[in-house]
Amino acid sequence: MREHGFSFDHNLHALRIVEDFELRYAAFRGLNLTFEVREGIIKHSHDYKPEDHPALAEYLLDQRPPLEAQLIDLTDEIGYNTADLDDGYEARLLTVELISSSVNLFDRCYRESQALYPKTAEKLVFNEALKRVFNCLVSDLISHTRQRVAQAGVRSLDDIRRHGERLAAFSPPMAQERRQLKHFLYENLYFSPALEGEKEDAERIIGELFAHWMEEPDDLPRAYREKSAYEPLPRVICDYIAGMTDPFISQQYEKYCAN
Repeated sequence: MREHGFSFDHNLHALRIVEDFELRYAAFRGLNLTFEVREGIIKHSHDYKPEDHPALAEYLLDQRPPLEAQLIDLTDEIGYNTADLDDGYEARLLTVELISSSVNLFDRCYRESQALYPKTAEKLVFNEALKRVFNCLVSDLISHTRQRVAQAGVRSLDDIRRHGERLAAFSPPMAQERRQLKHFLYENLYFSPALEGEKEDAERIIGELFAHWMEEPDDLPRAYREKSAYEPLPRVICDYIAGMTDPFISQQYEKYCAN
């Protein structure tokens, strides 16, 4: 499960990872990512004022990103919201009754699935309902974005860039249902009392590792030690931690902080 909604710092961290990868090998200069891909990494979540981020002036902060970049966060959220409903149900933190009572889109989809498969096990009906939720969100995003593009009369990438607002969007009714689903997940899953202990453990592990590397920067991998020569050490440590998987951060905690 994951709480989503990305900040500028997150987007900048992603770009740093790309730049680091591009410069890692002498014989292989990297992925040679197009300008549009790098622009999308920076701008897919938000629009930024050029005067607030002069170091990123090359990424046309006064213009909208390409349509593909505009869709990234919206499609990402569809995937995570439906997957998190499934995770919460599997973990027995959410029930069909609880979801149906709070999320109108799921309730409709579950009732439709129940009518089609009246003698099927609840989990299979739940899966069918979740598939329908996914399809409703995706179909609405595609159709409404097409409608907005047609209404705007855009014919080229330059038209999209210079349009007054982003064109990728859900229809207003589906946007409301999406907000309802997101609110439900925050209230009943991400901030569930049952997960409070795990959240506290995660915060403690990250905090103790951060403090350790601030005191003992020589314990960082060589690439990050080298980065600290031209970037602030706290920023370098944050970038290192942000790229870790759960098993790896646990391994690092055992190595440096558990004793």
